[in-house]
Amino acid sequence: MVQHFDENTTVGVDVGIKDFAILSNGEKIGNPRYLKKSLLRMKVLQRRLSRKQKGSNNKNKAKQAMAKLHEIIHNQRNDFQHKLSFRLVCENQAIALETLNVAGMLKNHKLAQHIADASWSSFVTQLEYKAQRHGKTILRIGQFEPSSKICSKCGYYNRKLSLADRDWVCPDCGTHHDRDINAAINIRKFALDKQNSIGI
Repeated sequence: MVQHFDENTTVGVDVGIKDFAILSNGEKIGNPRYLKKSLLRMKVLQRRLSRKQKGSNNKNKAKQAMAKLHEIIHNQRNDFQHKLSFRLVCENQAIALETLNVAGMLKNHKLAQHIADASWSSFVTQLEYKAQRHGKTILRIGQFEPSSKICSKCGYYNRKLSLADRDWVCPDCGTHHDRDINAAINIRKFALDKQNSIGI
């Protein structure tokens, strides 16, 4: 049986750093940044750990405190992603995503900590698991699709758009675009065009 999806049953999702996820309906979901919020506490614990005598009870206690903080961060992040992925799967028949080269992105030292904190890979894994469980579909587009640079209204290709440009006006149709929302709309559009042309 061939399934066809449309804009009413599919949501496009663009992930980011400032906002964790941007949806094709215009909604932006803030990034909780659990690691960043705990960095000060982590630095304090690391200093305490480095001062303790090797093999002492105090050293072991300091190690346990560090491990507990890492577990808290992991659990907070996991809970946030679980609730969001469950919501998206419940609300939509299909979810369109851009294929991300996370390993390549982590080589950018300025962004590596923020990317690791967002943990996009685990979020996608949760989406895939829940979609399969609830009979929903994950649609994908390639990582090199120009989702940010194409006007989602008229299709104009803005080759001059840089990473610093957070919004832009299409010179052809005059539409004002929020860069991330435009990308999410195009992710949905590209995925639907691809899926409905070949079926599943």
